[in-house]
Amino acid sequence: METVNAIGRRKSAIARIYVNEGKGKITVNDRAFEEYFPLQQTQNIIQQPLNLVEASNKYDIVVNLKGGGTTGQAEALRLALARAMVKINPESKEALKAVKLMTRDPREVERKKPGQPGARKRFQFSKR
Repeated sequence: METVNAIGRRKSAIARIYVNEGKGKITVNDRAFEEYFPLQQTQNIIQQPLNLVEASNKYDIVVNLKGGGTTGQAEALRLALARAMVKINPESKEALKAVKLMTRDPREVERKKPGQPGARKRFQFSKR
């Protein structure tokens, strides 16, 4: 098997992954996966597509993550992994799509408007 690469985005986070055959080692920004994402909740988010197609110990994955926070990066990585699993095995697309792992979350941060403290917040109104 040659290297399969995929990209995933969420909010302002971008995840580029490279998948090779191996023993299930995940490296994120030259660090171990468990060290980069210490919370069990984010680790579960990332391993969702691998567990669904039962490929958690089949591939070595190298990840380059950029931008965003930990949750956005984890969800960007989840989308990239789902896309890579479909490139490797196209039959797994239906299973991943049924759990909504193949759709990019379009929600972004709304911009701050000029003359206001935030995107929606307004300064207190005074009648007198």
